[in-house]
Amino acid sequence: MLAPTTKTQTYRNLGQIAFFALFMFAPVLDIFRLDLIEGNFILLGFNWTLGLTEWQQGDASAAEAALNILIRVFIPLFALAGTFIISSYFWGRLYCGWLCPHYTVVETINKLMTRAIGKPSLWENKKLPEKQADGSIQKTNPVFKIFTFLAIIGFAFLWAVSFMTYLLPPKMIYHNLFNFQLTFNQSLFIGVATILLSIEFAFARHFFCRFACAVGIFQSLAWMSNNSARAIQFDGTRADECKDCNEACDNVCPMRLKTRTSKRKKFTCTTCLACVSACEQVQSGDSLLSWEKPDENARSTSPVFVPLKIKKDK
Repeated sequence: MLAPTTKTQTYRNLGQIAFFALFMFAPVLDIFRLDLIEGNFILLGFNWTLGLTEWQQGDASAAEAALNILIRVFIPLFALAGTFIISSYFWGRLYCGWLCPHYTVVETINKLMTRAIGKPSLWENKKLPEKQADGSIQKTNPVFKIFTFLAIIGFAFLWAVSFMTYLLPPKMIYHNLFNFQLTFNQSLFIGVATILLSIEFAFARHFFCRFACAVGIFQSLAWMSNNSARAIQFDGTRADECKDCNEACDNVCPMRLKTRTSKRKKFTCTTCLACVSACEQVQSGDSLLSWEKPDENARSTSPVFVPLKIKKDK
């Protein structure tokens, strides 16, 4: 099932596109990269070193060298990590759902695979309903198998090249690539990375996000530690309104979660709000799902499985 088209999803998609572009062009524009040839990071066009050259030459004391490391490494690192954890504590995996380049690839391939075989993943037990949240009908088309394959290989190759530009001068890499002059090591790196990423994109996209991504897991841990954090809330008092729906909220979830369950069972929720947007379309703007702090008096925060026989639309 395609993600619903709402203002929220439009803004989120724009954020994803912008951050994906930043991910691709940051090394090219010297915004951020590690130059293994120079032996230091490049940040905003400037060499970002540890400031130890003077100490190695005997022109600075050990205390000055330690201060340089503190100012140039630990303070920026802790500031960045702290900001990230605080954000996750209150809002969950917001980075994953709204910015992460990998998650953008996950969603793109999910959509193409759904168009091709009716399922967003090869491991899905059954096909999703053809009826979309907006009422339109989406039928499978075998032609999209080709598009899905090309997207998997294309994204994998793009990522492999991009990874290399974070380690070696981008001008050199792209010059060698476009002129078919890659060295053996460069070719080996790109080739192996493309194969591994292709396997991951084809078979384990959202499994990686759920179980293997350290960035995502730390966000989830911070989020779960805050009982007052914003989360997807289901209005259990209106559960009977789900009886004529084909579980549109669950169908659009890129992480393949049951969206009306408790926060504990949605540990890996990426706050993409696709489920909220889908329910909003089904209920003509009056969604049973919302992204807000838990309110025990008005919202159901316990595990919820709607005790109704859901009608499946084919």
